[in-house]
Amino acid sequence: MSTPTTTLQPQSSIAPSPVATPLGGRAPYPVGDRGGNPSHSGFAFSPAYFESLVDTALDHAKKLGATDAGAEVSEGCGLSVSVRNGALENVERNRDKSLGVTVYVGQRRGNASTSDFSKAAIQETVRAAYDIARFTAEDPFASLPDANDIAPEADRMRDLDLFHPWALTSEDAAVLAMRCEAAAMATDKRVTNSEGAGVSAQQSHFFSAHTHGFRGGYASSRHSMSVSPIAGKGRDMQRDAWYSSMRHPDALATPEAIGRYAAERALSRLKARKIATVECPVLFESPMAAGLPGAFVQAVSGGALYRKSSFLLDSLGKPVFPKHVNIHEDPFVLRGKGSSPFDDEGVRVKPRQVVEDGRVLGYFLSSYSARKLGMQTTGNSGGSHNLTFTSRLTRSTDDLDAMLRKLGTGLFVTDLMGQGVNYVTGDYSRGASGFWVEGGQIAYPVHEITIAGNMKDMLKGIEAIGADTYNYGAKTVGSILVNRMKVAGS
Repeated sequence: MSTPTTTLQPQSSIAPSPVATPLGGRAPYPVGDRGGNPSHSGFAFSPAYFESLVDTALDHAKKLGATDAGAEVSEGCGLSVSVRNGALENVERNRDKSLGVTVYVGQRRGNASTSDFSKAAIQETVRAAYDIARFTAEDPFASLPDANDIAPEADRMRDLDLFHPWALTSEDAAVLAMRCEAAAMATDKRVTNSEGAGVSAQQSHFFSAHTHGFRGGYASSRHSMSVSPIAGKGRDMQRDAWYSSMRHPDALATPEAIGRYAAERALSRLKARKIATVECPVLFESPMAAGLPGAFVQAVSGGALYRKSSFLLDSLGKPVFPKHVNIHEDPFVLRGKGSSPFDDEGVRVKPRQVVEDGRVLGYFLSSYSARKLGMQTTGNSGGSHNLTFTSRLTRSTDDLDAMLRKLGTGLFVTDLMGQGVNYVTGDYSRGASGFWVEGGQIAYPVHEITIAGNMKDMLKGIEAIGADTYNYGAKTVGSILVNRMKVAGS
C-alpha cells in the first residue's frame, strides 16, 4: 500500500524555544492602587486593595447575623489578536473584575456577586446572599471547610512561579500571528488556505478569605499561539491545527515551528479514505489520549459519585486500570497549568498517588462532596492538579514510532469530534480521523469514522503508554494504546 507523501511526526519535534520578539520577564505580584491606575503588569488593583474589599464583605455579613461567610475578589486582563490569510482580523482587549460572596445562616447557604467595587454595592451583594440563605432549604452538608483542613500559612505563600506577564502590544502580537500563519503557508504549495492564526496573552489575580481562618491569593498567567492551515483543494481539502500554551511567554514554541507542524499535520491527512467497519486496537495520539484520564477524573469526582451518575461508583481500592498503570497528582509543579498552593476553598493540597498498580487510591473531592460521601476532602475543589499518567512498562525509547509498532495493525487516532461519553454507563462513541496502520507503519489517512466502546473496558484495555508525553492543561500523558475498539466506517 502507498504511504502518505507527508508523514506525521512526533509532536516532540517542536520543542519549545524562545520566541524572537521582546517578551516580558518575571514580574513580582502586581502593584496597583485602589483608584484603578494600572500597574506595570497591567492590573488595575493591588492585592492590599482586594484584601480590603474582602474584609468589607465579611464584616458586613457578620453584622447581618451570618453564621459564616466567604468572599473572593478577582481581576483578569489580556490581549487576543487573530489574523487570516496575512491580514489582521481581530484585536480584543479584555478586562474583567468580580467580587463573589457566600453567606451561611446555619446550614442554609446563599451566593451573590457584583462587578461594582463600591462599598454600597458590596454591602448590597452581601445582603442579597444573606437573604437567599435565609430562604433556602437547609442542607446538612453545607458549610465552610473544616478549620483543620485549611492550608497553613506557609503553604499559602508557596511560590509556584505562575505569574509571567507578557508585555505585548497588539502590533507585536499581530506580527507573531502572521509569522505563524506564513510559516504554515510556506511549508508546501498544497497548503492553499488558512482558518487563521492567533496570539493570546492573559493574566489574572485574586484574593479570597472566609471565617474559618483562610486568607490568601496569587497571580497567574497563561499565553498561547495557534494556527489552523488548510491543505488541498476541492473535495480533498483537509484542515488541521497546532498550538503552544505556557505560563511564561519565553517557553512558547516559535511561530515558525508551530506553523510548520500544523501544516505537516494538514498535509498528512490528504487523500484520506473511508474504511470498512472493523474491531481493532486503537492508538490515541498523546493530545487525544488526555481525554482518557480526563474521563477517569470526571467519573471519580465527588459530584458524580454522590449523585450516583458515574460508571466508576465504589471504585476506591479496586482495579480500574491494568497493573502497569499509575496516576500521580502534584499541585506544586513549578509553572504547572494545574498548580496551586491551595484549592478553591483554601484547603491544603499535596502530591499524592491517585492510581497505583491499576488500583484507585483516591477520589477528587471538595469539602461538600466529601461530607456527602462520608469521606475527607482531597483538596480538589476546582478540579485536579497536574496529573501524570504513566505505565511501568514504558521505556524512554517508546516514542511515537515505537508505539505505532506496538499497535501493529489498527487505527491511529489524531482527531476526535463530539462529546460522546456517557459518564453514567461509560458508553463511548465519537467521530474520529487519523491513519490506518499496517505492520507498525502508517499506510494511509482515514476519515469519516466513528470509534466506540465502553470506558470501563477501554481503561482496563490499556496495553501501553508512550514516552511521547504531551501536556494538555492539568494532564500529562503519552500516546495510549487500547487493545480493542469498534471502528465504524463505510
